[in-house]
Amino acid sequence: MYYVHQLDPIALDLGFLAIRWYSLAYILGILFAWQWIKYLINHHGNSCINHMHIENFLPYCIISIIVGGRLGHVLFYYPNYYLYNFQEIFYIWEGGVAFHGGLLGMIIMTILYAYIHKLPLGNLLDYWAAGAPMGIFFVRFANFVNGELWGKPTTVPWAVIFPFVDDLPRHPVQLYEAVSEGLVLFIIITLSIIFFKALHKKWLLTGMFFTLYAIARIISEFYKEEEVFVNILPFGISYGQLLCLPMFILGISLIYYAFKCQKISHKI
Repeated sequence: MYYVHQLDPIALDLGFLAIRWYSLAYILGILFAWQWIKYLINHHGNSCINHMHIENFLPYCIISIIVGGRLGHVLFYYPNYYLYNFQEIFYIWEGGVAFHGGLLGMIIMTILYAYIHKLPLGNLLDYWAAGAPMGIFFVRFANFVNGELWGKPTTVPWAVIFPFVDDLPRHPVQLYEAVSEGLVLFIIITLSIIFFKALHKKWLLTGMFFTLYAIARIISEFYKEEEVFVNILPFGISYGQLLCLPMFILGISLIYYAFKCQKISHKI
C-alpha cells in the first residue's frame, strides 16, 4: 500500500484569511536563518559583519527572495502562461517561486547592500550561505504539502500517490530535495564552520553552497517530472539541471579562489 497524498495546503483558515503552509515555510526559513547567522556571528564569525548589518538587511532579503523567486518562476518556467494570465503573477500564496530566481534576486540585493554600506561581499554572502539550507528544507517540505513538483512513477515502497495528478505511485522528490538540498547541506556547511573555521575563508561557504546545491538538485531532477519540456537540450538533461550548471561552475571557482587566497595570505 502506498501513501496517498491528502494533505491540506492551508494551515489555518480564518474565513477572511487563509494561512498556507507554504507561506509559513518561508517565514520559518527566514527567521531560522536570521537567528542562526546571529549565533554564528557570536561564536564563529569575524569582525567584518555584525548583528546590525544582518538585521538591517533582513527586509531587503525578504523582498528580493519573493520578487526574484516569483519572476524566476514566471520567466524561467511559464512565460507563455503568464503572458495571457498576467494577474496571476501576483498570486504568490498559491505557490510558484523558483529557487534560481530567488537566489539571483538575493545575490543582486546583497551586492547592492554590500556596496552601499561598504561591507565585504564575500563575507556577507558566506553568512547567508550558512543560513539558507534550512530555509530550503522548510520550503521543499511545503512543496510536498502543496502536492506540487511531484516525481516520476516508481514502485519503491515509499512512493506517494498524488490523486489530483493520477493514480500512479510516484517518487516524493520534494522530500528528497528537502533532505539533500536542505538538511544535508546545512549539516555539511555547519561542520565546516565548526571544525575547519570556514567562515574565516572568504567565499568558501558561498562556493560550497553553490556546488553542493547544484549537485543535489541535478541528482534529484532525475526522479522529478519535468516542468518545462525543452527538446533541444543535450544529453537528455532537464531544464532544472541546465539552470544548475552555472551554479556548479561558479561554486567550484569560488572554492578554488577561497583556498588560493588563503594560501597566499599564509605566505605573506
